[in-house]
Amino acid sequence: MAKIPSKQQILDWISENPTQTAKRDIARAFGIKGPDRIDLKRVLKALEAEGNLTKRGKTYRDPDSLPPVSVCEVTGPDRDGDIFARPLEWHGETPEPRILVIPRAADPALGPGDRVLLRLTAVTDEDHGYEGRLIRKLNSSAMRMLGIFREGPEGGRIVPIDKGQDKEWQVGSRDTHGAQDGELVEAERAGPKGRMGLPRARVLSRLGDPTAPKAVSLIAIHQHGIPDQFPDEVVAEAEAAEPAGLDGREDLRELPLITIDPADARDRDDAVLAAPDTDPANEGGHVIWVAIADVAHYVRPGSALDREARLRGNSSYFPDRVVPMLPEALSGDLCSLHEDVDRACMAVRITLDPEGNKIAHRFTRGLMRSRASLSYQQVQAGRDGDPSETVAPLMERVIDPLYAAYAALRRARSRRQPLELDLPERKIVLSEDGRVASVDFAERLDAHRLIEEFMVTANVAAAEELSKRRSPLLYRVHEEPAPEKLEALREVAQASGFALAKGQVLQTAHLNRLLSQAQDSDFDELINLSTLRAMTQAYYSPQNFGHFGLALKNYAHFTSPIRRYADLIVHRALISAHGWGDDGLDPAQIEALDQTAEQISGTERRSMVAERDTTDRYLAAYLSERVGSEMTGRISGVQKFGLFVKLDETGADGLVPVRSIGREFFVFDPEAQTLMGADSGTTIGLGQRVTVRLAEAVPVTGGLMLELLEVEGDAMPRGGGGSRKPGKPPKRARAKAQKKSAKTARKVKRTRR
Repeated sequence: MAKIPSKQQILDWISENPTQTAKRDIARAFGIKGPDRIDLKRVLKALEAEGNLTKRGKTYRDPDSLPPVSVCEVTGPDRDGDIFARPLEWHGETPEPRILVIPRAADPALGPGDRVLLRLTAVTDEDHGYEGRLIRKLNSSAMRMLGIFREGPEGGRIVPIDKGQDKEWQVGSRDTHGAQDGELVEAERAGPKGRMGLPRARVLSRLGDPTAPKAVSLIAIHQHGIPDQFPDEVVAEAEAAEPAGLDGREDLRELPLITIDPADARDRDDAVLAAPDTDPANEGGHVIWVAIADVAHYVRPGSALDREARLRGNSSYFPDRVVPMLPEALSGDLCSLHEDVDRACMAVRITLDPEGNKIAHRFTRGLMRSRASLSYQQVQAGRDGDPSETVAPLMERVIDPLYAAYAALRRARSRRQPLELDLPERKIVLSEDGRVASVDFAERLDAHRLIEEFMVTANVAAAEELSKRRSPLLYRVHEEPAPEKLEALREVAQASGFALAKGQVLQTAHLNRLLSQAQDSDFDELINLSTLRAMTQAYYSPQNFGHFGLALKNYAHFTSPIRRYADLIVHRALISAHGWGDDGLDPAQIEALDQTAEQISGTERRSMVAERDTTDRYLAAYLSERVGSEMTGRISGVQKFGLFVKLDETGADGLVPVRSIGREFFVFDPEAQTLMGADSGTTIGLGQRVTVRLAEAVPVTGGLMLELLEVEGDAMPRGGGGSRKPGKPPKRARAKAQKKSAKTARKVKRTRR
């Protein structure tokens, strides 16, 4: 009879022989045969119950170590370019170890979320516990989701917070990661997708109470992977920066430049000035200056600051916070053009003729001193005859010349005919405790438009300057609408009683004519929204394809380098083109311009979606106390599954499920964008005014469910189905409705008002 090894002997064996951890391997090692294996099994189960071993299949291993061959997930390169991974399974009491992937020349490229099979070697290092060599790349990244954890008898379930997901996920007791009931968690699919039952998941991280004040933006930040913490080396680099001096710069401190920003602005990256042109050859013309913070002086190519700024791509703005592209030491201090302090800048002097056409420009790298930090409201009040003590001394020399130059720029804009969309911007107003106090529509002043025109003019000058010098740069590109989107817009216009001509090269003037037709009509907002939806997404590119929306051939972002990486690239291009220093575009950056353009175009879209999701959730929270109330709105979208309604008061979008409309089957006509009742013949389509009842508001997802009460003042008919439940009608009725829908589609388009 063989002697049964002690618990410590078994643990030592497994530690020394990580590839031989099956029960039969252990039995063979200690010479255990026959009935004695029962006693060995009893010892192994005791070790498992005590947490010293964990069983995986038929093998045992130390829960605080990884097997020599493991399936892992790539977490992405760090800021030094090293690739790290995490184990997919970890049951130890200590934090899961970090794995440094050691790539070979023949290995495929790895990106965040990739599943890989790694051969692991334990190491002692301050930032990782294992090194891994790639055996093979497995399938693509597993599905992930954010949700609310609900505790259950054998683990729990996760209720998703995304509006597009409605299926809960099952979590086993060993995969909860310690989550508590009601916590917001991030999880991923665990195991193969089964046909029966709920999909299984494992909790990856716990994110806290989803109902806490100001948690809404944190959900979006995490959900969309927006970096919101700066690494220590980045912060240290920013805090070590020193103010720039006059050496190598033009002294612009005598110019009465001012900044005009929102009242709550923390960073000020642009300053402006205007004056009559004193050149007799340009009588009645104007000279304008646009000075921009010289971020390139502080954020050098290849530095930790530069890598982090490129990773973020842009600042992200939420109702309760800003996730900045640069640390506060730069964005709020050295790169911010504060009043009465010397600041490094990149400036352009632009000459306009009396009609606002740009006839000359000159770029310089300078040192400036802002005369005043003003808000849009202060400037507008001064222009309207009620200047404050701060603004009054600036009216004659600074404010009035700015508006005179703006008037000339507006005349040039009118001739150019950029797209004139009029879409009110929603503004979420929060109370001190982070809850929604009100939903307002942001005020649009001439002071806002003045700054916009100055910035557009400076951006055009930058693009033209670099194009003339054949310098690499990133253009801001906006291509014309795709034919199918344009046709969809034409359908909406015709259904609303307006016209958008066919058979000609599309120009923004044609779209402006349509917008003008709809102005002040019941379809004003609908036509503006539909026109916006027809537009392509603007993006960054080293190739110049023009800017359709602004009706410009050359356009680049130059005026906001504190919050956009694209502007920093343009600044560096100007530095290189003029020979202003060693901090311009280097060969490596030029080589990577395509990748940089793709990266920052993606981060821009990411921020837009995150900001929109946050607004939706805040609006749902605001409306959650008004469930059951009646509201008015307009149908903004029609789909087979229901209607989207934009509410008048808040601008929030809600869904009316088709199953809840009346008691009849509705036929969807995708061309006419209508739903037609099979029994009543009732036709519901885009642009119609409706009265709805708020049936449900879910702050965690941002979802609003509505009940349709009236269409164009008429109560919804109950249909001719008698006591028949909603669902598919008999084939004869369905065919009749489809035939009637097709026959009347053109009539609907002509007559809907």
